[in-house]
Parts: sequence; structure tokens; C-alpha cells
Amino acid sequence: MKNLFLLLVAMVQVVMLRAQDAQFDKQGHRGCRGLMPENSIPAMKKALDLGATLEMDISFSKEKIAIVSHDQYILSSIALKPNADTLSKAEEKQLMLYQMPYHAIREYIYGRKPYPAFPQQQKVDTYVPKLEELIDSAETYAKQHHLRQPRYNIETKTSPEGDNILHPAPEEFVRLLMKVIREKHIASRTIIQSFDPRTLEIIHQQYPDMKTALLTSNLGVKQNLATLTFKPTIWSPNYKSVKEADVQLCHQKGIQIIPWTVNNPEEIQKLKAWGVDGIISDYPDRL
Repeated sequence: MKNLFLLLVAMVQVVMLRAQDAQFDKQGHRGCRGLMPENSIPAMKKALDLGATLEMDISFSKEKIAIVSHDQYILSSIALKPNADTLSKAEEKQLMLYQMPYHAIREYIYGRKPYPAFPQQQKVDTYVPKLEELIDSAETYAKQHHLRQPRYNIETKTSPEGDNILHPAPEEFVRLLMKVIREKHIASRTIIQSFDPRTLEIIHQQYPDMKTALLTSNLGVKQNLATLTFKPTIWSPNYKSVKEADVQLCHQKGIQIIPWTVNNPEEIQKLKAWGVDGIISDYPDRL
């Protein structure tokens, strides 16, 4: 009887651990930047293979098409010219996405240039995709490969100094972004995250059913949450600023905590032991 009891206890523990793992939200930063070119369709497909939420960044072209790019310029560190020549630092400042038509943005080559910070990153020619194209590709890929429906964590790249220069002002930015999300019927599987409280406030007021995540770089839970008039679904701090007490306080407030961007396996295990609800990583395979 004792052995049977111990076996039953062990089985219950396994079931509980599997349930916890299923609830844990592992997110692929910019798709999976450590493994594939960032914010590209190949990166998102790889992240889906790894069972990760697709974390990405939104910018806009001159025609106000939502595109998937962390930076608001064509960066010389990760892109080549359409003719495959090297792009200089001086030239990149002339290549502001919001001042370029999408057909011109589409011609720059991503994924071919070596990225020393991520030596494991696979070399594959790719480009800056439209958000709608990326969503269509992810949904189709998941269905064809019998994977779960994609989940999205979409960051609004806005700042007061960038309004109407680097990107649309917050009201228009949110409207254009939500138009795509609603047309693609992914709202229930999407988080909107931002360092800019203005876009989160608009989402909360106009689209109250949307999940929101407040991104922060430093300080604690209380100071950061004070920048909002409402309680977000998620607090996403820089992992270096997280303390175990922050995790407990978030959970007491009914807020999930998903730190960014955690690549070190020891840090990953420490944060998981503290009870974080997910982790954003360049290497979702390490989660």
C-alpha cells in the first residue's frame, strides 16, 4: 500500500508539473532572434515549432501599412542594400521606415549579414514583412503542421518625440494596428504591449477586452503601475530589475509577470522558481 501511495503521489506531481508547464507562457523575442533573423516570417515559423508565443514589434511605412520591425530605420547592422552592398551607418539615418513606401522597404535584404551577437542565428534571405502577411503565414503554417493556434504579443513602438515623425500618433497607431488584428480575427490570442503608457490607455479605453502588457526597464511594480490609470493584464519588466517579492506582489494584485529578455539558462531557472508566468527570450528553445 505504501508503494502504491508513493506512486500515486509521484503521478499527481507529474500531472501538476505538466499543467504548470502548459500554462507557462514562453515567448520568442522578435520571433526567436537567437536562432533566426529577427521579426521575420522564418523566425515566427521557428518559434511556432518551439511552441512559443510570437513576440514582435510594429512600425509603419509611408502609406501607413503596419510592418514588423523593432527599429524605425533600415539598420546597417542587420540589413544589406537591395543590390546586396553593405549599408553604412550614415546611410541608415536616411532610411526612416515611416518616410519610405513599403515596396522600397521590402527590397532590403535581411538575414544574410552575419550577426556577431547571435552566432547561432541561421542565415536565410528575408525581408521586413507586413503585419497582415506575417499573421497569414503564421496561421497557415500552424494549421498545415498541426500546431496550436498562434498566440501573439505585439509591441507598439511609440514615443512622444516620435509622434508623426517616426510613426503615427498613438490614436492613429492603435486604430491602424487594431484594424489588422480584428480583420485577421486574432484579438482573443493577442497581447498589446508597450513602454508607452499612452497606447495602453487607448487600448484599455477603446478595446477593453484586449490583453495589455506594460513594458518597463527599471524600478519596481508599484512605481511602474502608477504610470497607468488601470491594471494591465501583464507587467513585463527587464529581468535584471526583478526581485522575488515583485513576483509575489504582482500575483497579489492579480497581474501576471513576464520578464524580458532572458537568455541565460541559470537566470531562466531562477525566475521560473520564483513563479513568473512566462519569459521572453531570444532562445525560446531554452525555455
